[in-house]
Amino acid sequence: MLLKDHKDLKAAIIALPSKEKDALLLRLIAKDKVLTEHLHFKLLEDESDLEGRYLALIEEIDDEITGLRKLRKAGAKESLIVMRKLNGRVNHHFKVTKDLNTEIELRLHLLTVIPIAYEEFTFLSMAKYQERLSTYFVKTVFGLYKKYLKLHEDLQFDLMDKFNQLLYKIGENNLQKIARIVGLPEEI
Repeated sequence: MLLKDHKDLKAAIIALPSKEKDALLLRLIAKDKVLTEHLHFKLLEDESDLEGRYLALIEEIDDEITGLRKLRKAGAKESLIVMRKLNGRVNHHFKVTKDLNTEIELRLHLLTVIPIAYEEFTFLSMAKYQERLSTYFVKTVFGLYKKYLKLHEDLQFDLMDKFNQLLYKIGENNLQKIARIVGLPEEI
């Protein structure tokens, strides 16, 4: 049931006394953790808090990648798991802050530092993880590219070198075929 489809319900909610509306609103907000965190950020935090969240997430990404690199038998499977986890953290950051610039910078950082080159295995189960990692990586870069195109041209210019470095990483790891299929350019 969507509120826009029920004009009479919308009118009845608007007609509620202020105290009742506040109580209902607080009950609804309490049921959604992301919404609660978003409202906290929007109403009680400022630009310095955004910077703090950004730096904390950069540190978390770097710590996870360092831990991944220290694993003796790290492979495509472990890299894929870490990448998905960190992508989820960046998604959460965006849902809370609604700041496209820091989301793009965080994702650029993640995609730049995540290892994606592992030796090809003859075992079918290991090879499928390398294929999954490659596909997930390129599709994530493509999603980032679409968001990059929506940025103001000055911001695009500032991030161009980092993005080209990411596109070079795709070429360096022989992922151009997947990149062409999804529509990524070779260079910006």
